[in-house]
Order: sequence, then C-alpha cells, then structure tokens
Amino acid sequence: MAGARFHFDVGNYVTMLRLVHAETDKSRRRKLLAVFVIGVPAMAALHAVCFALDPVLFPSLRRTEVREPVFCVGHARSGTTYLHRLMARDDQFSVVMMYEMFFPSLLEKRLLRLLFRADEVLWAQRLRRRIEAIEERAFAETNDMHRTGFFAAEEDDFLLTWSLGSGFWIVLFPYLGQLDFYHVDRWSEPKRRRLMLFYKECVRRQLALNGGRTHLSKNPTFCGRVEALIETFPDAKFIVPMRNPYETIPSLLKMLQTTWQLQGRDERLILESMRILADQSFDAYCHPLDVLARHPEIRSCVVDYRDLVSDPASTMRHVYDELELDLPADVAAAIGASRGQGHETTHRYSLEEFGLDPEAIHVRLAPLFDQYGWAGDGHEGEHAGAN
Repeated sequence: MAGARFHFDVGNYVTMLRLVHAETDKSRRRKLLAVFVIGVPAMAALHAVCFALDPVLFPSLRRTEVREPVFCVGHARSGTTYLHRLMARDDQFSVVMMYEMFFPSLLEKRLLRLLFRADEVLWAQRLRRRIEAIEERAFAETNDMHRTGFFAAEEDDFLLTWSLGSGFWIVLFPYLGQLDFYHVDRWSEPKRRRLMLFYKECVRRQLALNGGRTHLSKNPTFCGRVEALIETFPDAKFIVPMRNPYETIPSLLKMLQTTWQLQGRDERLILESMRILADQSFDAYCHPLDVLARHPEIRSCVVDYRDLVSDPASTMRHVYDELELDLPADVAAAIGASRGQGHETTHRYSLEEFGLDPEAIHVRLAPLFDQYGWAGDGHEGEHAGAN
C-alpha cells in the first residue's frame, strides 16, 4: 500500500469547473478559471509525482503502519478544536500542521521542514515571521470565530484539498446542493474506498514524518464518514463532543455566512446553502452515535462540552481512561492549567438570526436534549464559545 497513487476526484473537478463557468461575477470567474484550468491540475500533478516517489526515496514508509488512530468527530463548534489542541500537547500523538496539509507527500513535507529549519538557523525565522504576518491579515475577519494559523494543528481533512475531496472547498464553493463532501458513508463503495485509502496513505506519511506515533485527528466533516473510518481503520478510537445545538448550529452558520459574504457571494446562494447545512446538522449529531452503537467493539467516548470547558483536567482523564490511553503527568498538569481557556471565540449568534425554530430542533434531537438536560428556550446561542 505504500505505493498507492495520488487520488483525484474527477467527478468533483467536472462539477466545480461547471460551477465556475456558470459564475456571474466576471472577475471571480476569471480568477477561478485560472485556478481550475491551470492551478488545480498543476498542483495535483506535482503531488502525484511526489506521492509516487515517496516509497522510493523513503523505504521506511513501507514499514510504517497506522495503528489505533484517534478521531475527534462532532458537530462543528462543539469543542472539537479545544479538545484536539489539549490532546495535541501529548507527545504520544502525531498531528498535522496546517501548512503540511496542503502538501500530502512525505517528500514535500520533509523539504518544507528542512526549509523552516534553515529559516530558524540561518535567517532568524524571517520567513516564518513573514508567513505569520500574512496569515494574520488573511484570517483577521474570522479569527474571532475560529483562530488558526499555518503552524497550528488543524483539521486533516485538508489533506484531501488537492484531490478535491475536502470540505475546505465549500468555503469557496457554497453549492451544498451540488457538491457533497460530507455524506461519505452514503457514497458508492468504489468511490468511498478510493478516497479513504488515499486518506490512509496521507496519514501514514504524516506518521513517517513525525516518528510513528498515534495519529490524532479532529474533523467535524468526518461525522458523515464514521462508518468509512471504521472500515478503513478497524482499530480506530473515537471521541464525540456534545454541545447544545442551540449554540452550535447558529454558530456554524454565522461563521460560513460571514466567510461567504466577505467573498461577495449571492445572498440567495448563501441562504440555500445555509438551509442545507442546518438540515445536515441533525445528521452530524445522530450519525456518529448511531454508527458507534452498531460497532460496540470500537472504543469511543462521548464528551459533554460543559464538562470539557469547566473541568478539562477531569474530563480528559475520563477520555484517556475510556480510550485506554496513558495520560502523562506533565500533559495532565498542562490540561489542568488550561481551565477557562476554552472560550476562544467572541462572535455573537442566535437562532432567530437564521430563522431557526428552537422547537423544531428540540423535537428532532429530543433524546439528546433529554439525555444532556440542554435548555429548551433557544437562547443559549446568544454568547460566545469554544469551537
């Protein structure tokens, strides 16, 4: 499997190219045409060559295995980022930095690390500081919702960006009715296997880079591919954060609405995509739990968001115990010291802003409301929270 080929979703490429051609904004159409006619094929070809060279240049890759990976899946804005960053402090885990995600080949990753090492030794990190200045400007409008950076651990779904299999593209293409990066468990078996086996190869390369540790992943979009993850990684372990949907759903919609409006997207297109996304939210709550209930052999842990932010030390000890992981003393101490740091966003949102009916949400997720004792008045979303 170490010689697996780079995956490219031709069907998605054709669909996205069609959407670009139908773009009414001439300036945006010209830019996107350049990206999709020249940029995407060129980058995919580069990655494909490097991907094929990996097992030739790095024979140890053939001996690298993905064992007992840990996946944090939960509705967006439910605390997945906070939980992921707490666990990323633990050296037993291998994570992917954002800048590494867009270069899935081991060869590319090693060259990038060599470059940043040279920058540190020879140029006093001038290159890194310049990149950080660029990212500060690029993410300035959305950092209050989700702070990120090129040198931070992020969603490894981005490894699939140049394969056109990543939910990242929805940020640029708010066409949820025509593009589906979420419901992977519903895809045909051949299409699903091609994507997931390529993802596994990307994870394997990251493990080879980081020294063969346990892969740690967090991806809200993976809520729709839990079955596929178990199929691909039969020894996988799962963490599912749970937070009141009156908070998570409008928070997610607010984040994407802001992003799409900053791009100058058509308001009708935004509204339709948000409608589909809101409906998809119910699946994001129920599907992971349903799949895991069908697989009692899979170790998993459900985390109450309120416990996570109020008492991260006890909550993470419980998570480690449930997943049969060792929690190092220094990591436990660092987690305990992080109490009160989970609320990393300041933007405000409400159900009413998006025309969401709290009673309808309560009815569709009634068992979870009963289990977690979530408030049923629909006003909990009118404040900030962790993502």
